[in-house]
Amino acid sequence: MNIACCIRNEFLAAELPELLVRHGLDYELFRHEIALMRALRHRGGIDLVIVDVGNDSAMEAGVLSWLRSRIGETVPVLLLSSRWDAQRVADALEAGADDCIARPFDHQELIARVKAVLRRSGASDAGRTRAEVAGFVLDKRAGTLMDRGVPVTLTPREFALAWLLFSNAGARLSREAISLAIWGADKDIAGRAIEQHVYKLRRKIGLSPERGVVIRTTYAQGYRLEQCEVRHAHGHRVSGIEMADSHRAVVMQA
Repeated sequence: MNIACCIRNEFLAAELPELLVRHGLDYELFRHEIALMRALRHRGGIDLVIVDVGNDSAMEAGVLSWLRSRIGETVPVLLLSSRWDAQRVADALEAGADDCIARPFDHQELIARVKAVLRRSGASDAGRTRAEVAGFVLDKRAGTLMDRGVPVTLTPREFALAWLLFSNAGARLSREAISLAIWGADKDIAGRAIEQHVYKLRRKIGLSPERGVVIRTTYAQGYRLEQCEVRHAHGHRVSGIEMADSHRAVVMQA
């Protein structure tokens, strides 16, 4: 995914790109609307535009008008502001915005909204065939999962569940979304099957705090794949990513 971000706020200009990269989303950062407009005149390949419009409703109307004339209706536009009210949100949506998010925002909510907008536009995961989290590598085309270079045998549905979780690491997936994506049924029909597959996946892949990656269960709501810190015997904490890098270094030395 290639996301054009137009951010004036200094803190947000550092926070948002880091958040996107952490969730496997590519970005281009522009610090002013003029720079964004110049870039969009001469290039394509943009899947989403995020603009921080601050508190200036007049600016957002102008930006939306220009964006829609330049990129049409196919590329979604997500607006950020610290001051939204019902009328302003309605006006922005009517003018062509696809979503409006208040800041400061919850990281998980923003990523979930970004992915939802991309799904609606048909861009989400359409060209993504690889997911990598803390030494786990999933190849969607081949249907394979590698744990630090070692293949893990999974059934087709186990792999489908693993892909869903790893490609959306950090975001909560509802039971409804999992049921429909894998079983094509609602959560009441597939509920028990989801629990069994999550249990098997945890055991087969070895997901645990000691490994640095876990599947969190949100009671009666869904599941989320998370990276966590690992505490060694001497008290030093490392992340799942650092542990995977350390393992690769040992293998190479061997």
